[in-house]
Amino acid sequence: MKGKERHHLKEDEFIHGMHGVVVFFQKWRTQLVMAGLLVVGLGVVFAGFQVIRAQQAKSQSRTLGEILALRADLPKVPENVAKLEALTGKGTFGRVASLGLATYWLEQGQTDKAQTALSSIKDSPRDFYYYQAKNLEAEITLLKGDPDGALAILNKIVEEKPKDYVLDAVLFRQAEALEKKGKTAEALALYKKVQAEYPQSYFGYDASLKVNKLEGARKRP
Repeated sequence: MKGKERHHLKEDEFIHGMHGVVVFFQKWRTQLVMAGLLVVGLGVVFAGFQVIRAQQAKSQSRTLGEILALRADLPKVPENVAKLEALTGKGTFGRVASLGLATYWLEQGQTDKAQTALSSIKDSPRDFYYYQAKNLEAEITLLKGDPDGALAILNKIVEEKPKDYVLDAVLFRQAEALEKKGKTAEALALYKKVQAEYPQSYFGYDASLKVNKLEGARKRP
């Protein structure tokens, strides 16, 4: 008998519980439907956002490939200059186009045109391309015979301690500027620093050559 009573009680609890669910749904049906639609809507928006991001990444990849191809062909196809100029300052890789033009003009010995190309690169964001442009600007300034101006640019880069830019080239240029100023001891110390801290890099190798040259000159009578 007690077993039957417990069974009926469980059935009553179940029926009562289901009744509560039904009443709750009837009372909040509109809100629940709206919430469900909101979840679905957010899912659609998120999926659309992912598709857009993928399309943007694909488009940016094409743009970067176009810029690099134009830059690579510049020595043979000077007409590419106009195409690269049209891409400077536009989108994520506009800075790459500016740097490509600047390095091309520098190779041609056109320092003024190289500086003009770099002028399109703004001070923000301070990313890899920004510091690459500043380092190139310092190199041009040094080539123009202004080691103090070059040092001012390079010293600022070092002070800012950029996370995404390796400083081997910057320190090497600093050493070159000091050497131009006749500060051989300071230049030698910096060349040794680059040699020790960046032994596997291009500038680390060049620094070792400079160290040998300057120390050899010191030993000569």
